[in-house]
Amino acid sequence: MAYDLDIEQENKEIVRQYRHLLRSAKPILKQGDTRIIKQAFHTALEAHKEMRRKSGEPYIFHPIAVAQICVEEIGLGTTSIVAALLHDVVEDTDTTLEDIERSFGKKVARIIDGLTKISGGFEFGTSQQAENFRKIVFTLSEDVRVILVKLADRLHNMRTMESMPRHKQLKISSETIYMYAPLAHRLGLYSIKTELEDLYLRYTDPETYKEIEEKIRQSEPERKRFIRNFIKPIQEQLKDRYFEFTIKGRTKSIYSIWNKMKKQEVPFEQVYDLFAIRIIINSSPENEKSLSWQVYSIVTDYYMPNPDRLRDWISTPKANGYESLHTTVMGEEGRWVEVQIRTNRMDDIAEKGYAAHWKYKDHKPEDKDAGVGESGLDAWIERVRDLLHHNKQEPTSAEEFVDEFRSNFYDEEIFVFTPKGEMRVLPQGATAIDFAFDIHTQIGLHCLGAKVNHQLVPVTHKLKNGDQVEIITSNKQAPKEAWANKVVTSKARRRIREYLNEGRRHVVAKGQELVERKFQQMDLKWSSATAKKLVVHFGLRDREELLFDIGKGVIPLKSLEVMQSQDFNQQIEDIQANLPNSDELKTQVKELNKSALMIGDNDEVDYSLATCCNPIPGDDVFGYVTLDGGVKVHRTTCPNATEMLSNHGYRVVKAHWREHIRDAFLTTVRLVGTDRKGLVLDIAKVMTEELDINIRGMKVDTKNDLIEDYLTFHVTDTEHLQTVMNALRNISEVISVERSEP
Repeated sequence: MAYDLDIEQENKEIVRQYRHLLRSAKPILKQGDTRIIKQAFHTALEAHKEMRRKSGEPYIFHPIAVAQICVEEIGLGTTSIVAALLHDVVEDTDTTLEDIERSFGKKVARIIDGLTKISGGFEFGTSQQAENFRKIVFTLSEDVRVILVKLADRLHNMRTMESMPRHKQLKISSETIYMYAPLAHRLGLYSIKTELEDLYLRYTDPETYKEIEEKIRQSEPERKRFIRNFIKPIQEQLKDRYFEFTIKGRTKSIYSIWNKMKKQEVPFEQVYDLFAIRIIINSSPENEKSLSWQVYSIVTDYYMPNPDRLRDWISTPKANGYESLHTTVMGEEGRWVEVQIRTNRMDDIAEKGYAAHWKYKDHKPEDKDAGVGESGLDAWIERVRDLLHHNKQEPTSAEEFVDEFRSNFYDEEIFVFTPKGEMRVLPQGATAIDFAFDIHTQIGLHCLGAKVNHQLVPVTHKLKNGDQVEIITSNKQAPKEAWANKVVTSKARRRIREYLNEGRRHVVAKGQELVERKFQQMDLKWSSATAKKLVVHFGLRDREELLFDIGKGVIPLKSLEVMQSQDFNQQIEDIQANLPNSDELKTQVKELNKSALMIGDNDEVDYSLATCCNPIPGDDVFGYVTLDGGVKVHRTTCPNATEMLSNHGYRVVKAHWREHIRDAFLTTVRLVGTDRKGLVLDIAKVMTEELDINIRGMKVDTKNDLIEDYLTFHVTDTEHLQTVMNALRNISEVISVERSEP
C-alpha cells in the first residue's frame, strides 16, 4: 500500500489517531491518567521524530496503533497504554530505562525493559529470536502485561508488513506462528490468535490464502441463507422462553480451513464445518450453567447432535479461562454445524482473555492492570513461573527453553485423577510416566507400570481426559533412554535426562579407566589423536560415545588390539578418504547444482535441495545454512520451514531460481479417486504415453471404495507440474490431485 501524505497531513493524522486512542480509553481512565498518557505520547513523538517505517510513514504511527490494540482488542489499562506508546523508545533512541523510570515509574520501566530486545552480538549456533522470546517469557514472573503489549506489537507489525522484503516477511511470519499465535491462544486472546494465524498464511502462502478467501467470498450468499434458515426456529423458541440473547454466525478462519484441508487431505468443498453459530445469552453468574444447558436442549430439539462432538468447558473451563458449551449438530442438506453456547461474561473472556478476567473477579487487586488471581489462567501462569524458576537454577540454551515452553504450555490440557480422586492437569498426549513424575520424582524414577481405570497398562500408555491412574513402582526399576522420547512434560523429561546423564557419566568414566589400563598393557600411548582414529574405525560419533561403548562392554577391550596392526593407520586414511563430505564429492555437488539456483547474489555457494519438501523451479524458496557450512534449499511451505525460520533466522539466506533451467526435479503428488478396475493403469498410461514422464515411484492404497495413490516423478518447474496435475484430474473417477510432501 503506497504512502503519500505530506507533512501537514501527517501531523493532522498523528493528532487524529492520538485523540481516537484517548476516546477509546475514556471508560477506564481515572483522575490524572489523561495527563500521564499525554506525557508518554509527547515523549514518544519527540524520541521518534526523525524515524520512519519501511512504508515511509512516521514511526509514531506504530506505538499509537499498539496502544490502540491494547485498549480496544485486549482491554488493558493506563499502565499498558503508556508502556505501549514508549515500547520502542529505549531500544531505538538515546532515552534510557532510568529516564523512563524517573518520568513514569517502576511499573512502566519494568514492562519496557521486558519488551526491549537483548542488545549485543550472538554467536553462530544461538538463536536471537529464541533469546528474545525467553526474555519476554521471563517477565511473566513479574508482570504479564509485558507479553500482552508484545502481542499487540506483533499484531500491528504483522498487519503492516507489505513494505518489508520477502525474506523478512517469511522470518517474522514463521516466528509468529511458532511462538506468538500459540501464546495468544493460551492467554485466551482468540481474536488476536486467529488474525495472527491468517496473516501468517497470507505472507507465507499467498496463493493458497487468496484461493480460500475467494471461495469463502463466492459461497457467502448461500452460506448466509443457510445460517438464516438454521437459526430461525432456535430464535423463536428462545424468544418464547424470554431469553435475552444474541446469535452470530461466523465463518471459520482461512488458516483454520487450510489446516483442516491439510490434516484431512480434502479440498475446500469437502471441509464440512466451515462455519459456527454462536448463541450468547444474558445471565446472572449463578444461573449461567443451567441456562446454557437449557439453550443446548432447545438446539437439540430441532437438530440431531453428534455425541462425539460435545465439549463442556463450562463445568471444566480450559486452563486459559475459556468457558463455553460446544456441540456439533446435523443441519439441513446433511451439513454439520458447530454451535457454541455461552454467556456475555464468557464471550468477553473468550475475546479478550486475560484482561477480561478482572471485570469478573470478586476481589480485585490494587493494580487492576497487573493481575494476580485464582482462575485457571492464573494457575497456568503459575506453572510457567515454576518452569522459569527452575530455568534460573539450572539454565538451558534459549532454543531448548523455547522447545520446552512450547511442549508444556501450548498444548491443550487433559484432566486425570489419582486413586483418591485428586485432579491433576497434564498436557494432551501425557503418558503414565508424566503422571508419575507429576506426583513425585521418586515415583517417576521407579515407575514400573500403571493401572488406568483399573486396567493394567505399560508406562508409556497415553492418558485421556477423565482417566483415573494408579502408578505401580519397584525399587529395582529405573528410567530407560526410550522414556525421554515418550514423555511430554518438562519435569519428566528433565528428571529422566538427569538420571540417564548421571549414569552415562559413570559408564564413560569406567570406559576411560578400562581403555587406559588396556593401552598400558599394549605399551601404547592413549591420546586424543588415538581416540579419533578409534572413533573412525568403529564408525562412532565422538570420543564420549567410544568410551561409553567400552564402559558398557559393547566394544570388547580385545578389539582395541587392532591398533597394534601394521596397516591400521592406512585403513583409517582409506575410510576418511571415502567419507561423504570429501572435497571431491563437494565439487561434484557444486557443479551439478550450479545451473539451477543462486544463493543470495552468489552462484559459487555449495547447496543441495532439501528432500523433506523437494523444491522445484517456480517454488518460493529460501536457503538454510547447515552446521557443516553447506546450504539446504527448502520451499517456504516446507513442513520444517516454520521451525527453521522462527528459531534460526540468522541461518536463513535468500535463494532464487535462475531463468532457463533445463534440469529435472523430483516431486510427489497425491491422487484420490474411486476404486474402479483399470484406474491405476489409466494413470500410468497418461503419465508415460500422453505426458512422456517416467514414474519414479508409486504407492497405492485402497480404503472405503477409494484409491489413494502417491506418485513420484521428475518435472522441470511448477508450470510443468500443473500441466501433469491437470491431465491426471481429467481421468475418469479421479476426485482430487494435490502436490504432496515426499
